[in-house]
Amino acid sequence: MDIRQLSYFVAVYEQGSVSAAARQCCVAQPSLSAALRQLEQELGVTLFIRLPKGVTPTEDGEKLYGHAGRLLSQLQSLKASFSEPVARVKFRLGLIRALGVERMSQLLREFSNSVPGLELHLVEPDEPCDARIITPQLLKAGEAFAPIWHDNYLLALPPGAPLSLQQQIALEDFEQLPLIKRTPCDAWNTLYPELVRRGIKADIRADIQTIEYALGLVSAGVGCALVPNFDSLLQRQDIVLRPVAQLRLQREIGLAYAKNQDSASLAVLRQLCQPAR
Repeated sequence: MDIRQLSYFVAVYEQGSVSAAARQCCVAQPSLSAALRQLEQELGVTLFIRLPKGVTPTEDGEKLYGHAGRLLSQLQSLKASFSEPVARVKFRLGLIRALGVERMSQLLREFSNSVPGLELHLVEPDEPCDARIITPQLLKAGEAFAPIWHDNYLLALPPGAPLSLQQQIALEDFEQLPLIKRTPCDAWNTLYPELVRRGIKADIRADIQTIEYALGLVSAGVGCALVPNFDSLLQRQDIVLRPVAQLRLQREIGLAYAKNQDSASLAVLRQLCQPAR
């Protein structure tokens, strides 16, 4: 086992795709795949389940990710300790919830690697900060907004649910449908008023905040929940995802910052956000 193999493993884990990880690591895909196979052979485990679209980590893969991340971070710290000291650059970034672990991890890693001496603080979006990743609805006066991602929402259903046999879910199907309410959620703010207007009463089983808990309840068969169409969710086998007909359940995510603010670190972050659109 070597650092190169662990770096490739972390890239595949965070990208959810061998080809995307190869592009990120600037290496040929066969070489990366060979290194990953060698790592699995040395550990005697399977780290990823290969799917038609990408990969998903096994339990052993999840376990290794925590160890690998800490090891690579320690290695970076070790190298930095022998480098010329650089001035610390503090940057406070406000984040709303449910942004997607994979894409946010990649963006924050690239930001940290691109600004020497960066001391990144992740805070709630309503706290004082240098920039925020938010929806346009949370934009404040005097802020500029640069779009990054555009998410569509799907309805997550337990496997075997009768509605999972349908290709899409009609609004009438929500009548007495066991539903996990998640707030704050842009899709819920669109769906719920429309259900009320039509006199459709869903069976609210829980009111929670995080996507992870919502998906856990869906997988357990407690109810259904609206979730963004993250690539990692599309690959899960313990839930079924279906679009909701008659409504556009969408959200826009972007970088917000004060129009009169000008700093080198913010310029780097703005540049990094552009390719993610």
